[in-house]
Amino acid sequence: MRNEALTGYLLHQRPYQEKRALYYLFSQQHGVIHGIGKKGAPLFEPLQLFATGKRDLKTFSQINIVSLAPDTSSATSLRYAQISGQQQYAALYLNEILWKLLPTEDPMPDLWQHYQDSLLTLKQQLTAQELRLCLRQFEQYLFEQLGFAVSLVQDSSLESIKTDDTYRFLPDVGLVPIVQANDNADATIQVVFKGSEIVAMAELGITVATLSAWSRLYRQLMDYLLDYQPLQSRLLWQQQQRYQS
Repeated sequence: MRNEALTGYLLHQRPYQEKRALYYLFSQQHGVIHGIGKKGAPLFEPLQLFATGKRDLKTFSQINIVSLAPDTSSATSLRYAQISGQQQYAALYLNEILWKLLPTEDPMPDLWQHYQDSLLTLKQQLTAQELRLCLRQFEQYLFEQLGFAVSLVQDSSLESIKTDDTYRFLPDVGLVPIVQANDNADATIQVVFKGSEIVAMAELGITVATLSAWSRLYRQLMDYLLDYQPLQSRLLWQQQQRYQS
């Protein structure tokens, strides 16, 4: 690409030489693009820039904040609002999982739009429950885009989920029924799901009633996709919660 105009959000950055930075841009046009540009570009703001280069590492120039919100008073006020408090840690979490999981230069315009909508949601006043719903809904969309949708209708043996049974989730296998004595003994130290929970998840989707079960399921799947490496944003969030308690 040569002086191609891109619109996107910064997911991650680190210093590169004295006055420049290495940027990971989630662009509307080409997905995640790596580039080098002048220091000082902000997170969580829509940016427009020009990218040049044939290799994986581009050169970014003329980086500016742009307005992408609809032309309404409420949207405009959200556009200039800052993400703060726990919602800032949530936004950092979204950024971290995207730059660690998304392939380079693979356009995902629908996911990009969902990310932008999630940032606007995080600029609003949210209850703790509303914040968790926002994150679980984004995770679901991300997993689907990556081809990791979880079947909640059948177990790993292609048997229908039974409401009275108990299951554990293995990311590379699926939902496995706990039927043996050894499995029941292990269940005390594993994340398990009641069949009735799974049926409700399949019927209702991500709602207040099913939020706890989705959180447990997606935590396991996320850890698996990240090869069980810790997330910095998650550690910061936990430290902040311990500090407040």
